[in-house]
Amino acid sequence: MLLVGCGFKGESITVYTSQDQVYAEPILREFEDQSGIRIRAVYDSEAVKTVGLVNRLILEKDNPQCDLFWNNEELRTRQLASKGVLDTDIGIEVFGARTRQWVWNTNQLSLASIPKNLTTLTNVQWRGKVAIALPLFGSTSTHFQILRQQWGRKRWRQWCRALLANDVMTVDGNSVVVQLVGRGEVALGLTDSDDVRAGLKNQLPIAGKSIFEDGFLIRNSIGYIAGSPFPDLAKRLAEFLQSDSVKFALIDAGALDSFSSGSIQEVNWQSVVEENEVAVDEIKSVFLD
Repeated sequence: MLLVGCGFKGESITVYTSQDQVYAEPILREFEDQSGIRIRAVYDSEAVKTVGLVNRLILEKDNPQCDLFWNNEELRTRQLASKGVLDTDIGIEVFGARTRQWVWNTNQLSLASIPKNLTTLTNVQWRGKVAIALPLFGSTSTHFQILRQQWGRKRWRQWCRALLANDVMTVDGNSVVVQLVGRGEVALGLTDSDDVRAGLKNQLPIAGKSIFEDGFLIRNSIGYIAGSPFPDLAKRLAEFLQSDSVKFALIDAGALDSFSSGSIQEVNWQSVVEENEVAVDEIKSVFLD
């Protein structure tokens, strides 16, 4: 997608972003207006969140077409760094945060009835009442891989199989989870805080609560593409994206939380990245076979 404006200096930059287009586009346009630099932005889709862009960047590694990767989570950015796609001399930069959340239909459940932890979802009381995004993409995939690291493979795999045995519904994305909960087709779901806010704006009968036990902070991340055509322009855009004005704009739009919780456990990203391919294969074997 080409963002068109006036007053360009003849300079241009390409950014791939998994930040939702409705949030990212106004910010990129503002950068164009302020800098006079034209931006070509390539977005992902909800169903294959981030993964499509990551695969594209890996394929383009020897002939980079992108200058900057703006991701609304961390795992895939760190995965690109491990594969040599990113400029490791600069490193990955992170900013802002969302949280993983419970979302429930307020006509069916009360706050007091929300599970205390994720293992409770395998109890019979939740049979057929829970929806999650298919854990092969986006923040749900990251969440499942983090749980695998923290719980250990055996306990994690047993839990995944118990979810399916308890008739958990898997759907195409966190926003779909919120819609299903809002329509009352399921009572409870796992999603992200920005999707809960979007559902509330649409006046769905839902509420959300951060998952503190076994949850994680979902930070925006920026990766500089190794061998990119315009590294200096990429740095200018990255500085703009991490500015207070952009952070507050993303908070006002609902894309970021207004605060982050220090009580949520930090993630050993190196371990998650190292186990990524094995973990994805195991997720496929459980949820697709």
